[in-house]
Amino acid sequence: MTESQGKTFWELTRYEHVPQSPQKLGLPQPPLELPIDPAAPRISLPDPRSMSTPSIDLWQAINRRRTVRNYAPTPLSLDELSLLLWSTQGVREVSARPVTLRTVPSAGARHAFETYILVNTVEGLEPGIYRYAAVEHALLPYNLAEDVNSRFTAACLDQSQVANSAVTFAWAVVMERMYWRYTERGYRYILLDAGHVCQNLYLAA
Repeated sequence: MTESQGKTFWELTRYEHVPQSPQKLGLPQPPLELPIDPAAPRISLPDPRSMSTPSIDLWQAINRRRTVRNYAPTPLSLDELSLLLWSTQGVREVSARPVTLRTVPSAGARHAFETYILVNTVEGLEPGIYRYAAVEHALLPYNLAEDVNSRFTAACLDQSQVANSAVTFAWAVVMERMYWRYTERGYRYILLDAGHVCQNLYLAA
């Protein structure tokens, strides 16, 4: 019986098969964030560290967590969106190494994700796709076309909750950031990092 692609992946990303990393070869590390046009319009987000947030016990939050696919029609406030973005990819510090120290863990502090959100109903924001500029804690309009909701929903296998949510989060991987240190092994770590990010979003929500 031929081994599955999944088993092959696990085998070929074992330490003994991993080549020398670009970091060990002395190559410069990729940028901490995708480039941002200095002239691009930005939507500054409220500073989550200065907000008064609702108090809830961690164990209560874990115990009460449920998956739901029917949402209230009430729009999210910009404050609420700011908190959700901060909890999933917020940058607390850019260190001298340099790396970004964020609100979620990442293997080797590589933080290979870029955050995009489909905004349907958020106070003060036009519907469309926005990119989260994590270092600046700001939003960049990315695609505000009228049909962007239907196209985004179709890309998510036509799941109605995507079309009807106030906001849908999506993450794109800049694999070079992880590969620079871990090469093929980095593909494993991306999957772990995605779990960290999604768990923070669940708990914050």
